[in-house]
Amino acid sequence: MRRRKVLIGMAAAPLAAPWITRAAEPIRIGLLLAKTGQIAGQTEYLANGTFLAMQERDNQIMGQPAELVWLDEPTPQAATQNMRKLVQENKVCAVLGGSLSSNALAEEATAAQLKVPFVCDNAAATEISGKNCNRFTFRLNTPVVVQSRMIAPYALTYGKRWYHITASYAFGQDILRSSRALLKAAGGTEVGADEVPLNTADFSSFILKIRQARPDVVVGGLSAGDLSTFLKQWNELGMKGKIPFVEIAIGDTDIWAVGPEAATGTFTKMWYYNNPDNPPEEKAFAASYQKKYRKPAADKAWMGWITARSLFESIDAVKSTDPMAIVQGLEAWKVQAGNASYSYRRFDHQMLARNLAVSVKDKITDRWDYFDVKATLPENPADLEKVFGTPEEVGCKMS
Repeated sequence: MRRRKVLIGMAAAPLAAPWITRAAEPIRIGLLLAKTGQIAGQTEYLANGTFLAMQERDNQIMGQPAELVWLDEPTPQAATQNMRKLVQENKVCAVLGGSLSSNALAEEATAAQLKVPFVCDNAAATEISGKNCNRFTFRLNTPVVVQSRMIAPYALTYGKRWYHITASYAFGQDILRSSRALLKAAGGTEVGADEVPLNTADFSSFILKIRQARPDVVVGGLSAGDLSTFLKQWNELGMKGKIPFVEIAIGDTDIWAVGPEAATGTFTKMWYYNNPDNPPEEKAFAASYQKKYRKPAADKAWMGWITARSLFESIDAVKSTDPMAIVQGLEAWKVQAGNASYSYRRFDHQMLARNLAVSVKDKITDRWDYFDVKATLPENPADLEKVFGTPEEVGCKMS
């Protein structure tokens, strides 16, 4: 009876036995990207690039199993709720994401409250690494005000009479403010301006106003699907080739959705898969992406990939999932890219990376290859600090 009781006790509590071990919990990284809506075409590529970065390291961080947990960000309010869920329920040690500026601004505030590292991979609103900055938030995309400075010289080659058409949320409003300031400094004139809501289906009334104003150039501030819809209707109303169009932060998915007949314009972008000056590591990434997904890597795929790399490699470097250790790892992270490098600036956590100036080809013969690369900006990598602005200009006061 005594022996039987001992055996029953062992069977009832097997985990108490010292020779039986639990399976190690994987290191979890949150992914907060929109799964629906007008930005979903871009976020598919952001997610693909992120998952490819994890696959390239055999789904391991610090030599331990690792996984990505992807939740939606349909609105700023829902995005903050899902960030809390990722941290409090899914137990992630850091979060990647922020597909729209309105979402990212809410997410970075939540990251500071939760004290969780947040690497923003897409949103470009200046305030993210400016007046709203915090110690836990890092950002890849070049701020609107910096990209506006980069595109302004191209817009001014057409003339000083500008018409602005911008989205009526953080991204578009930021473009409008910065572009107006640059136009005023150049002695130019704004001949018209329209702020349009997200998911506008019919731009014809706005296009007719532009036609009547007869500007030298149209400066856009429309995002994702709205930009694609505008350019299609611009062509349908016979405006392609009549008045030049320029905008910052074009996404490959935006222009692919327009089609070769309607595509037009000069833009800034962070990366292009067919840029002959891409460094070897990025050419290898483009080849891996093509092999896995059977289509070229859009710029957003690279943006997902490089931000994921920065986070994974930073955790490896500090050998810890402690939030402040990860923050310190991201502040120290730096990787070479040809004759330049990528890193987050310490005082505002903005990634210093050059942009491309691209123009739509006169004749498009490939369903994916729409752009000619006109320049890499700034031309000298040593000028990056100056182009991105001083602490006083940026306005980041990080606690």
